Amino acid sequence: MVKAVVGANWGDEGKGKITDMLADSADVVIRFQGGANAGHTIVNNYGKFALHTLPSGAFHQNVMNIIGNGVALNIPILFRELQEIESRGVPAPQLMISDRCQIVMPYHILLDRLEEERLAGKSFGSTQSGIAPFYSDKYAKIGFQVNELFQDESVLAEKIKGVCVRKDTLLVHLYGQDPIDQEELLATLLTYRDMVAPYVGNVAAYLEKAIKENKTILLEGQLGTMKDPDHGIYPMVTSSSTLAAFGAIGAGIPPYAIGQIVVVNKAYSSAVGAGEFTSEIFGDEAEELRRRGGDGGEYGATTGRPRRVGWYDCVASKYGCRLQGATDVAFTVLDVLGYLDEIPVCIAYDIDGETTTEFPVTHLLAKAKPVYKKLPGWKCDIRGIRRYEDLPENCRNYIEFIEREIGYPITMVSNGPGREDIIYRESALQK
Repeated sequence: MVKAVVGANWGDEGKGKITDMLADSADVVIRFQGGANAGHTIVNNYGKFALHTLPSGAFHQNVMNIIGNGVALNIPILFRELQEIESRGVPAPQLMISDRCQIVMPYHILLDRLEEERLAGKSFGSTQSGIAPFYSDKYAKIGFQVNELFQDESVLAEKIKGVCVRKDTLLVHLYGQDPIDQEELLATLLTYRDMVAPYVGNVAAYLEKAIKENKTILLEGQLGTMKDPDHGIYPMVTSSSTLAAFGAIGAGIPPYAIGQIVVVNKAYSSAVGAGEFTSEIFGDEAEELRRRGGDGGEYGATTGRPRRVGWYDCVASKYGCRLQGATDVAFTVLDVLGYLDEIPVCIAYDIDGETTTEFPVTHLLAKAKPVYKKLPGWKCDIRGIRRYEDLPENCRNYIEFIEREIGYPITMVSNGPGREDIIYRESALQK
């Protein structure tokens, strides 16, 4: 069976933990989009890790970890992560890189940084990982696929020459920088070739065989619905589709192969970077939630930036689950809320005096004010609980209220950062 693990909201929902947990019974874990611009935090017996490129199955020796064709592959970061986990006692994972995957080039990272500096106060809040320039080149058909590294060097040099005509125009005349050193760039690509050579494969063929053999395959997404370039809070989005449907394209499998879509959804809201965020809170209230949240606080796994935080948003989450096609919702970091006497939940938006439960387009979202309902808290630590029935009544009421509001079954409840901190439940929506 093919299962997708994706995010309901702005990212940072806990997808790494859920993928790592599900990988226990999986044969393949494949990253299908995005790049090193966001990280998945995983806590297991080896310690705490932030993975940016490696699939979250890397801690399971029986799992084939695949970098799919839809990924923005930063080769030095991938190999730095491999070295880091192995240096901390993790056995070398099985790894395959799609021969159709495209490479983040050094000039992508440079152009990303220069453009953010040029935009200054009007920037997109980029992590400056080269993602937007990378995907721009991919769709302009001037990117470099991994398989191209294995061509004759003269062919590679000729392509570099053609691409640099465009890039040098931007670098010199828009940003006032030096042109690209083409010989140095060729040498870099040849170094990349040597690094990836042992891992490159025909991923589509490998997955076709795995599906026929009824292997369990996890598609691992990055970020969440609100960061999708078509259905998210455009233009404050990422540059590749964050939806489960794109998993078929970014991995190279037929769409009908995806049989389960686990949408990871936080018990409160958080976001890194700019963009509309209706239920955001500020000041001491936000700082308290940020300090207690996540695993060691709500700070970006890639940037270390403090995450923006807010209360649970039923409007955004219902929309996010719908666009993802949720068959299951994994409800995460519920344990964080145990300090609250009462917990606000955003159940609707007020836009120009009208109340709506439908997620709007961005220019209307900018006007939206949250409509809250307050639920009683449970005022205790719920970590270590393994049965749903053993959760405090108010905690179960909170879960069941949100499930009714979003209309999608919450089948997993995460009450701690560890792999074992998970409660499975049967949802009333599945009966």
